[in-house]
Amino acid sequence: RHRKDCPFGEVNGADIHEDMIEGERFGHEEGADRGATARKIGKSDQAGKGKVFLEECGDMSLKTQAKILRVLQEQRFERVGGNKTIAVNVRVIAASNKKLEEEMAAGTFREDLYYRLNVLPLEVPPLREREGDVDLLALHFMEYFAQVYGHKAKKIQPGGPAIRER
Repeated sequence: RHRKDCPFGEVNGADIHEDMIEGERFGHEEGADRGATARKIGKSDQAGKGKVFLEECGDMSLKTQAKILRVLQEQRFERVGGNKTIAVNVRVIAASNKKLEEEMAAGTFREDLYYRLNVLPLEVPPLREREGDVDLLALHFMEYFAQVYGHKAKKIQPGGPAIRER
């Protein structure tokens, strides 16, 4: 089975409290803590041999970064409160709105994790630096939502606020 046919999981390092990210990423066993009333399968386990998107990895604590690094290196983990080792073979896609090189220099991002994640870097400049894309995106969404709501699509004049019927 190809990886493209396998599940895709997402974990947002900015949205999840540090105490919860481990359970979200790796799951937990029943009774692992106060809220763990049943076994929970984590995103890494759900993905199987698929992919996990680690969003806003620059916002993770150093403690969480160490746990992520361990899983990447050893390709195995235990659920919170569990003692069974689970093998994992996921492809990790990581993203951050922070400049991780600066975070490393400041001591808030682990250098070893950076080099583990930075295998195939892709830097996407912010939209404010890609002015030509704004008109294309606006046109795309206007056409999409016009179709969704059964309206006639309008057109934006490049470089100006004028809108006219298509």
